[in-house]
Amino acid sequence: MLTIYRTPQLGQADNPPAMQQVATMQKGDWLNLVNPTPEEIRLVSEQTGIAEEFIRYPLDDEELARVETEDGQILIIVDVPVVTNSAVIYDTMPLGIVQNEDFFVTISLNQLDLYNSFAGGRVKSAATFKKTRLTLQILQIQTNIYLKFLRDINRRYEALEARLRQNMNNDDLNSLLNLQKSLVYFTTSLRSNDKVMEKLFRTRTIRMYEEDRDLLDDVIIENKQAVEMADIYTTILKNSMDALAAIANNNLSKVMNFLAMITLMVAVPTFITSFFGMNLPMPLAGHALTTLVVLLVCILTIVLCYVLLRKINSIK
Repeated sequence: MLTIYRTPQLGQADNPPAMQQVATMQKGDWLNLVNPTPEEIRLVSEQTGIAEEFIRYPLDDEELARVETEDGQILIIVDVPVVTNSAVIYDTMPLGIVQNEDFFVTISLNQLDLYNSFAGGRVKSAATFKKTRLTLQILQIQTNIYLKFLRDINRRYEALEARLRQNMNNDDLNSLLNLQKSLVYFTTSLRSNDKVMEKLFRTRTIRMYEEDRDLLDDVIIENKQAVEMADIYTTILKNSMDALAAIANNNLSKVMNFLAMITLMVAVPTFITSFFGMNLPMPLAGHALTTLVVLLVCILTIVLCYVLLRKINSIK
């Protein structure tokens, strides 16, 4: 799907009017490609002069975050967070940002709803013809989404932990494992994005004014904050999983000890009753109280076994 956005070049440069969706492309437009067809890729490449491979790279779900330049074209690939419908709640996917002298193009496999962040003038000084500023603003928005999702992961973890402390069940444990997977994806992607942003800051890959470098510096700081948050939450989650495993093993050990005690307490009376149940002459076989005596002996052995086993466990 191809969507074209344009900012009318009216008014002051520092306060441009809001972006608008248009039907035809011209210089200074933002072209947003979402899972484009081969025809759309070919059309955009012909109209903008951007190489087709630069448009196809971000459509690979496993594409690495990086910066490439070729013949006046700049390709920036970063990993952005997305909500999934699978068991793993959060995942990441590549977002490609390509710009040349005349056009600004974004490419992704799924709809990222980037335009809604810019609609209505919610992002200050956002304009399609300010390609460097628009690139940095997109990076900042995606970093803020990472921070938002990380806080949501922490809230979900705290709720799961509270339930697991009261009643450990497989569904909550699986949910905890899925949160851990999401954090692994986030941590890996945030570190890759950090390298891309550092490269943009150190080099002159894209032309930046002083305020652009300040904005990029803010984005780098926020991304590093997101990396630290992801690391902290990953450590907490890992320690919680280890603690839950230890608790489960301890509970299993208690159950096995209890079953062992029951088995030993039942084994001795069973032996006694089996002995007196044989078809052979037995002591007191003809006595009227033999059954009562055997029953009392069985009860006494059960009590004795219980006392001895409790004493052994208390010593341990």
